Amino acid sequence: MTSAIQPTRPRFSVLDRSRTRQGRQPAQALRDTVRFARQIEELGYHRFWVSEHHSVPGVAGSAPTVLAAAVAAATSRIRVGTGGVMLPNHQPLVVAEQFGVLESLFPGRIDMGLGRCVGFTDGIRRALGRGKDDAEDFAGQLAELLGYFSGEHPVHPEVHAQPAEGLRVAAFVLATGAGAAHAAALGLPLVIAAVRGEEAMLRAIDRYRADFRPSLWSPAQRPYVVVSGTVAVGRTAEEARQLLLPEAWSSAYSRTHGVFPPLLPVREISSLSMTAKERALFEEAQNGHIHGTEDEVGAALDALIERSAADEVLVTTSTYDRALLLDSYRRLARLLPRDTPSEDLGPRLDHAAHGA
Repeated sequence: MTSAIQPTRPRFSVLDRSRTRQGRQPAQALRDTVRFARQIEELGYHRFWVSEHHSVPGVAGSAPTVLAAAVAAATSRIRVGTGGVMLPNHQPLVVAEQFGVLESLFPGRIDMGLGRCVGFTDGIRRALGRGKDDAEDFAGQLAELLGYFSGEHPVHPEVHAQPAEGLRVAAFVLATGAGAAHAAALGLPLVIAAVRGEEAMLRAIDRYRADFRPSLWSPAQRPYVVVSGTVAVGRTAEEARQLLLPEAWSSAYSRTHGVFPPLLPVREISSLSMTAKERALFEEAQNGHIHGTEDEVGAALDALIERSAADEVLVTTSTYDRALLLDSYRRLARLLPRDTPSEDLGPRLDHAAHGA
């Protein structure tokens, strides 16, 4: 039995982090991501995003615009983008050029999800040529980046980002800390997760909507909220819970050993001898996610959507067994709305720039 399709249920999208798995090479994780995108497209999801991580043994996704190009080339309908490019790690000009190339090759299908995190260790930041303070000028970096697309960039007025100038790539801000305020000020869609708890997330969404200023980058000239989270669906609630265990153990291990490892099979995790601290962190990492049968997940998602008034749900789920992972997304796809919303969810695209 599945949940009744709710007419108000919004579109669902997918974020994949190209997680590596025990005994397999990072190259396999990247190939798996491209294949997974094709499967997600066939299931009817709206977007497929990839992420940026540097020097993380358990994550192969280090170059999101490169991987997004491979995903877009392997698919035909689904929107493709980044969740996200960490703007403080890069020069805005280079980011504009990269997304200009993507939008030129795959017009009308590219999303530019942007975050404000820098490398999480001193060594990574030094290798990137960045420091902790680089995230403090996120608003300026974001304005400069968008200026390269509009052709209005007072920082470097003599510089023209080719082929980005004149294009309108769909831009999103991944909210951490002040990120929601930046999204509101520039009229950009907001992507937000309950990292600090749901109440904090809902307060941030309320502030974003209250402070929102429409711009050329605004979908339908109004606030647009994408709520992100982990969702696991199984034949039983216990099967869904077990899907969460590999990622939960990786999180617990990283917080006790300083290294985020590849995913382990559930049977190996079940036989581990954990310290008291590891056990506590492992159990903590299983909390705050939506999981269960289709009926249970449908009810939980509907409640979250009602509380947040979300325009879209971005799902990210990692587990060792890829067949079970795909099955979870297949079950979740049964909860998707039957009818595609008529509203254009991207920015006001300059189709003339594409020769349309």
